[in-house]
Amino acid sequence: MTTSSPSKLSESLAARAPQGRGVPARDPRAGVLTRLGSGGAWTVAALLVLVFVAIFSVNPSFAEPTSLMAFAKKAAPLVILAIGQYFVIVSGEFDLSVGSLVGAQVVIAAKVLDGEESRTWLVVALMLGFGLLVGLVNGLVTTLLKVPSFITTLGMMLVLYGAIRLWTGGAPTGALTEGFRTWGRGGIPDNPGSFQVPWALVIAAVLAAAAVVLMRRPYGRTLVAVGDNARVAAYAGAPVWWVRTRAFLLSSLCATVAAVLIGGFAGVTAQVGQGLEFMAITAVVLGGVVLGGGRGTVAGAILGAVTLEALFTLFNQFGLPASIRPAVQGVIIIAAVAYASRPRRARPRERVPGAVGDGFDPSGSPSPAPAADPPDR
Repeated sequence: MTTSSPSKLSESLAARAPQGRGVPARDPRAGVLTRLGSGGAWTVAALLVLVFVAIFSVNPSFAEPTSLMAFAKKAAPLVILAIGQYFVIVSGEFDLSVGSLVGAQVVIAAKVLDGEESRTWLVVALMLGFGLLVGLVNGLVTTLLKVPSFITTLGMMLVLYGAIRLWTGGAPTGALTEGFRTWGRGGIPDNPGSFQVPWALVIAAVLAAAAVVLMRRPYGRTLVAVGDNARVAAYAGAPVWWVRTRAFLLSSLCATVAAVLIGGFAGVTAQVGQGLEFMAITAVVLGGVVLGGGRGTVAGAILGAVTLEALFTLFNQFGLPASIRPAVQGVIIIAAVAYASRPRRARPRERVPGAVGDGFDPSGSPSPAPAADPPDR
């Protein structure tokens, strides 16, 4: 069987993609209010502005550059996790293992490093390899064994959680080196007493730019097409199983980078990583990415992560208990899914009498029967 080139495959997917579920063409005359009500990046950007205005009203000193950089340092790991989760969700899958993966990575790093500076880069390489292995297992079990990703990654989450607790006896041991922790708590210039641009912000910005570029490449367009309609994508020649497996690899890679930053910022604790998978999913859906795949942008997911972190900061300013966070995340997820599932007004399309695909064949012969399901790719 011959395979299509990436550019031709993307063009074919764009031509065959169903019209009912994809993003409707934008009306160039659409106003700002229409965009704000669209539920995408514009909406969450407006919400982010409102949240920051509320924070500045309660605590004017938060607007100082030092406070903003401290906020950026704290938000960067969630932004990176949201980018990774975006790849999986837009492909039509879930990844519930990222929180446990972050916790496992930090605990493994502390255990292996044990304060030895010379092992820093070796441990970072070990973490990257372990993260890619977890992503590969998640992807292959989901795509080749046909186990739903919700079950696959939930099982992986429990496996990682139990294995790390068994290995450490429930109490993490060891110590992270200063070289390792620099990425999570250091900045530019390397002078803690002055204004710094956190390394965490720089890393998050680089990954965000790389994600935007990737989604504009043939792989990104194919990923969205697979999430929109995997069957149509397979008919167009897309290797659906490999496209989705790479999404899981990207998610685990982002979780590993986030683990490095979180370990540097917060150190090693028994609770590290807990709940991060739900925060990442909440951030992505808050940014307008549809659960089920096929619709959403990287920018929306990033804005969703920043908005969620800003919302929790506002709660802290009001003195609200941390126990309110899960309730807020649940409300956001339910509201986002309900909003995305609302009936959409179908745009009338002009039908040409006698057009192919309109139940009529110009040759006079009956229309061909539907093709069988494509083989797994």
